[in-house]
Amino acid sequence: MSATPRLALPAPISAQWGALRQRWLGLGARDRRLATLAAAVLGAFLVWSFAVLPAWRVLRDAPAQREALDLQLQDMRLLAAEAQQLRGAPALSSEQSAAALRAASERLGTKARLSLQGDRAVLTLNGLSSAQLREWLAEARAGARARPVEAQLSRTAQGFNGSVVLSLGGGT
Repeated sequence: MSATPRLALPAPISAQWGALRQRWLGLGARDRRLATLAAAVLGAFLVWSFAVLPAWRVLRDAPAQREALDLQLQDMRLLAAEAQQLRGAPALSSEQSAAALRAASERLGTKARLSLQGDRAVLTLNGLSSAQLREWLAEARAGARARPVEAQLSRTAQGFNGSVVLSLGGGT
């Protein structure tokens, strides 16, 4: 029977390995047990840190992430249904769109001024809150079938300032 061939290590590594082995054999039984225990604790810590803990975090965070994604999916479905409804709604004339925009803009009071220019409308804002702007945009989209085509807004402590340009009629 022939002995299994051993792979030869490069000389510098072989020398270091031999020195390490001699040092290990020179240790007492108690010191070897302590070194083995320290290596086992270090190994367990490394396995915990790089294998178990990341997987545990994924399992812990998964329900919250799934719930957030479900809420996003619901929002997307609502938006898709609204878009489908708007596509199916009859087109409004420019006059009907302008009247709906005027009605929505009057509710904003002195914080907004609407000017109509052909098939475009420009709403100039001065201190409008984000809730008011959001409601007005939703009403402009659904009620007047107007699309925002340009917005130049800046936020201050009093609210939004700037202008929103909308395209009237026919466009959904």
